[in-house]
Amino acid sequence: MKHIAIIGAGWLGLPLAKHLQTLGYQVSASRTSQAGIEQLAAQEIQGFVCDLNNPLHLADTLASLGCDTVVGSFPPGFRRGQGDEYAQQWQDLVSAAQRAQCKKIIMISSTTVYPSRAEAMTEQQASLALAQSDADFSANAKVMLQAEQSVLDSGLDYAVVRCSGLIGPDRHPSRFAARLKQVSTLAPANMLHLDDAIGAVTFAVEHLQSDVVNATTPNTVSKAEFYQAALDAVASTDPLPAVVDVADKLIVADKLVCAGYQFHYLNTLEALNADG
Repeated sequence: MKHIAIIGAGWLGLPLAKHLQTLGYQVSASRTSQAGIEQLAAQEIQGFVCDLNNPLHLADTLASLGCDTVVGSFPPGFRRGQGDEYAQQWQDLVSAAQRAQCKKIIMISSTTVYPSRAEAMTEQQASLALAQSDADFSANAKVMLQAEQSVLDSGLDYAVVRCSGLIGPDRHPSRFAARLKQVSTLAPANMLHLDDAIGAVTFAVEHLQSDVVNATTPNTVSKAEFYQAALDAVASTDPLPAVVDVADKLIVADKLVCAGYQFHYLNTLEALNADG
């Protein structure tokens, strides 16, 4: 049975660790402090300290744990102004996995990688090579794609799971509506529930080999309709931000579906109401 190390036992990484344990995998998960390790122990998860800004002993740690699969589940920190570190963190993580003789590495990436165009986005429409010569790719997209490239070039078996906007427990979209400058009747709400994020990453661990996939709820509505439904779901009387008619990209999950993954929620409105 595989021993899986999850780097980043946060909002997604912690429930992912618990789920993989229920499937019989040996799982170790990281936090950045000893206090975090004690919190994991209280939930019966083996923890280890990992600070990706100081990864000196990470390879030794992974080797001592006997990990054959590493899952990176940590955000780029763009909103905190820390995005520039992200590509280096992934380069260091890949190097540690190589030195520890791990067999597979899974990157939980983001649909931030796609260009700002009102098109249906499939996996081949974003790569570091494309981004370097296309002004429609944002600076954040280029950082994410540089991080992905470290995984693609690792020589290890890999899977890159590009998740769209994550929703679920403690991340109800109604909380974010007020922060938006505008919502569009023509922009798709590309969203993914925590249950399907866990499901897609687990599917990647078990079934994907050297592949990149989008993980997004297969059917959706406009952002205007989605966020109004989110406010209605919590009986909020707050108004929507400015409603506009500006088209935007649609993330497509066909490749993951064709590979055999079965989504828990087929529509974003269904996913929205999953947590009451």
